[in-house]
Amino acid sequence: MDRMHGLPLTGPGLRALDANPFAPPASDQVAEPAGFMVAMDGAVRIHFLDWGGPQAGTAGWAGIDSVPAAGGSIPTSRRPGGVPGVLLIHGLAQTAWSWAPVARRVRAFAGVVAMDLRGHGLSDAPTGGYDHEQLAEDAIAVAEGAGLLAFADEGGHAGAPSGRPFVVAGHGFGAVVAAWTAHALGDRCAGLVLVDGGWTDLPAETGMTPDEWLAAIAEPPEVLRSMDAWLADRSGFDPATWDADQERAARSEVVETAAGRVKPAIHSHALAASVGALWTYRPASTLPAVVAEVAALAARDDDAGRNLQALREMAAARAAAGRGPVHAASFPGLGHNLMRYVPDAVVAAIRTVAPSADAGPEASG
Repeated sequence: MDRMHGLPLTGPGLRALDANPFAPPASDQVAEPAGFMVAMDGAVRIHFLDWGGPQAGTAGWAGIDSVPAAGGSIPTSRRPGGVPGVLLIHGLAQTAWSWAPVARRVRAFAGVVAMDLRGHGLSDAPTGGYDHEQLAEDAIAVAEGAGLLAFADEGGHAGAPSGRPFVVAGHGFGAVVAAWTAHALGDRCAGLVLVDGGWTDLPAETGMTPDEWLAAIAEPPEVLRSMDAWLADRSGFDPATWDADQERAARSEVVETAAGRVKPAIHSHALAASVGALWTYRPASTLPAVVAEVAALAARDDDAGRNLQALREMAAARAAAGRGPVHAASFPGLGHNLMRYVPDAVVAAIRTVAPSADAGPEASG
């Protein structure tokens, strides 16, 4: 198969993702993101990485209502009005760093921000607030704090640049949160990108309870025996794509104990609550109601082909609801982390649904 572009998916409600019109942007290996926090109700802080974008001298275009994380500085400007924005949401028990290969490319044409979901990474891990409404509210707060929504919401006053909706992209569990966010945003979201997740009803597909599923995905003890063992396991998934960004992402997912072992950095209560939220997700009702354009990238399927079948059913449901076709491609030879394995294909999906830099806000549909 073509590793870069995958296999095209067509059928009712589906349109093959065509990456050919877009020359893959170069990966900016020098860029370093700036870290910021936004404060939610209950003094819960949500962390995000701002990778900057075109027309920016440095990273850190965040909105003036954001609070700098350690090492960050308070920004003084909003994003340029002619640049589209992209919000990236990581998967379960991962962090914003999982998106680094994509962010380094997207910043060539868009302002790009990657968030840590509550309970993950450098965000706070409260005992509550893991329902779909709050998770979407967290994501929207990051978009507002990072300036992605600033022009769209404030464009009415004299002299303000015109705004446009932005793109939300998610991976795995993050794709579910992205779908909830796109639904909540309505026409303020131009595009939704689902990276190997977001279209499957896991309770119905697996027949498992949340606790059973958590037990099934738990890391084996030998992988957690040391940091070296953990990094070796992660690099072994695909040695060709293992680099400093992948190591940083892997290290951000665990903490070392005094005995030299590692354990997941996410608190057990936050992991259980996040999976509990995942078990409430009903793509059949959420995705047909999303106004934005949708692109979907699927990794290898199970033997029964249930993942691709669920994607086809979702696309058909959107078509029946009068929504546009889902731009889709399948990568049957690759694992779940498509941002690592085929970042150019993920970038192409984002560009497919992103508003063009020279179009007004009405052009993004």
